[in-house]
Amino acid sequence: MRSPVRVGVFGLLGSGNLGNDGSLEAVLGYLRAEHPDAAVDALCGGPEVVTARYGIPATRLHWYRGEYRTASRAGAIVGKGLGKLVDVVRTAAWVRRHDVVIVPGMGVLEATLPLRPWGFPYALFLLCASGRLFGTRVALVGVGAAPIGNRLTRTLVRRSARLAAYRSYRDAPSRDALREMGVDTARDEVYPDLAFALPAPRPGAPSVPPGPVCVGVMDFHGGDDDRARAEEIHRRYLDGTTRFVRALAEDGRPVRLLTGDECDRSVVAAILDAVDSPLVTAAETASLADLMKETAAADTVVATRYHNLICALKAGTPTLALSYAAKSDALMDRMGLATYCHPAREVDADRLLEQFRALEKRSAELRRTLAERNLVAARQLQDQFTALTAALFPATDHAQAPTRQETP
Repeated sequence: MRSPVRVGVFGLLGSGNLGNDGSLEAVLGYLRAEHPDAAVDALCGGPEVVTARYGIPATRLHWYRGEYRTASRAGAIVGKGLGKLVDVVRTAAWVRRHDVVIVPGMGVLEATLPLRPWGFPYALFLLCASGRLFGTRVALVGVGAAPIGNRLTRTLVRRSARLAAYRSYRDAPSRDALREMGVDTARDEVYPDLAFALPAPRPGAPSVPPGPVCVGVMDFHGGDDDRARAEEIHRRYLDGTTRFVRALAEDGRPVRLLTGDECDRSVVAAILDAVDSPLVTAAETASLADLMKETAAADTVVATRYHNLICALKAGTPTLALSYAAKSDALMDRMGLATYCHPAREVDADRLLEQFRALEKRSAELRRTLAERNLVAARQLQDQFTALTAALFPATDHAQAPTRQETP
């Protein structure tokens, strides 16, 4: 009798980012439906959360627990350095125990937010190199990518992508970015973000008179190349978003502030402190399902974080994006709302209000558009899962050599 396929999932999962966890949930749903006998476990950022929430065994991604804190003391610096060496052995041993490892979605091939090369890019490289060494098929499924300025980060990302047995992307700009980095993407496909495979609540009906607005905020400081002016970018973003929320409240609109990561709570607190109105409240959300319920109950959504946008669009609610990267623009274009993007780096509250009012005037039409685009996305993701099964779960031999690989 053949033993179950051993499947690992890998990434910054269970670490407080709802988008990352939503991508994991979508992949686990696929595995349980299509490969119910697979033995699944995780190597991830928050193993306790992943095990408690999803019921699978999980191991901590990094040996050194302070990996993502700035090391200033000698002991912390030594601990981080030692951790890099220990993680080589830990990652290799974990990969070797699996037939397949899936990296579920996430922006693992980009640096649109501040990123150090020896953090997650290094961890991803260790994963993909170990997969090549031990014949374990590593799949980057529906991932995000973007041009990367830092040379070392770019090198690690490029080599990781080349070593993977399977690659697919959540938008065309991601595939283009990998090709421009020197990766052969001729056989790689583009599908909607994995979160579109999650169940959505029933769309709400617009309120009469105008009802609640969800505003998704983000602890935004620019990208990896913006470190020198990160505080200026953050201040401009916070000031513009606060002015916009205040204007909505003064118009009598209830406003629900949404987050997508634990770090966003500081922005919510700052806005609540600045806008002293009972109409402005903060939502408590622990999953993308919670976010979708909030956005489905709103008349309109204005959001920054990428998976806040996805939740609103998946729920069928007219949405305006405070866009900080090409992935946001590509998502809005895919869903038929390309006109309704506003730069997160330069939030102009007056201009944002104009765009918001224009969006609301077309609300009924845009709800129909979103319903149609969501049906298309669901069909395309079914194609993604069919392709994934063909690539990673060959019927004849679970241990056959990886495919679609290149020389790093």
